[in-house]
Amino acid sequence: MDERQLRILRELGELGSVTAVADALLVTPSAISQQLRLLQRAIPVPLTERQGRRLVLTDAGQALAGAAVEVETALARARHTVEEFVGQPGGEVSVAAFHSAGTALFPLLLRSLAGPGRPVPRLADEDVPQEDFPRLTREYDIVLAHRLEHAPPWPDTVAATTLLREPLDVAMPADHPLTAKRRVTPRDVADEPWITVHDGFPVLAVIEAVAAAAGRRLHLAHRINEFTVVAEVVAAGGGIALMPRWTMRRHPALVLRPLSGVRAHRHIDALYRPERTARSAVRTVLTELRRAARDIQNREAPTG
Repeated sequence: MDERQLRILRELGELGSVTAVADALLVTPSAISQQLRLLQRAIPVPLTERQGRRLVLTDAGQALAGAAVEVETALARARHTVEEFVGQPGGEVSVAAFHSAGTALFPLLLRSLAGPGRPVPRLADEDVPQEDFPRLTREYDIVLAHRLEHAPPWPDTVAATTLLREPLDVAMPADHPLTAKRRVTPRDVADEPWITVHDGFPVLAVIEAVAAAAGRRLHLAHRINEFTVVAEVVAAGGGIALMPRWTMRRHPALVLRPLSGVRAHRHIDALYRPERTARSAVRTVLTELRRAARDIQNREAPTG
């Protein structure tokens, strides 16, 4: 039993013939008859009977047709409620981000959405391996994820909007000899102790590319995911590290130098399930995230 079958039964009670119902619903009489047969299979008593050349409703059919009116009314009310929800400019929108993206984008997002009638962001931090970001779209409306430029695209189960294509620079203490260079190569940095991320996180692939380009294994002295902690360890002389150019606050004791000879960029993408963007509020948050990303890129300071 479904909504369409109940509507056909209701129309039959009012119009009195299969042909008239077919004309009203713009389908063939055989399609109407087939739906009536399917409905009858679900009901233990006859719903229709012949009176001469007319097909009329039995008492049970009339009772069910009356209930069909209530069903259609409830469904219409439900659709209207959903339409109001989808079109509502406000409402909560959940956004998750890995740490450096959250540090850079969350404050800008909150400021841009301040005021009545605007979406209300519900923010969360999620620092996960790259392959786990798409699964987070089950829990959040929007997930800010990162992947390396040459990494495989995100799976078709999610939609993706690229917010930033961000360079990854080599961070070193301000008194390091390599600060005399405008750019550094893999050979320049191959003998340095490195601070890098745990396995499964995108930045590690760039470290591996540096080792391959230099033709030697790198000394991975420390494994730290959080860039603010990495910055402090670099400043204290614990080694050098790859750091995002735009989404991290400048550390006064560090200098960043671009890396030549390897592809050292990451994409910061907004991932979401396509059906979530049916909501006006989700679309508004995506628009503000794109605007915030442009602001971050436009205020880029010179490296070093």
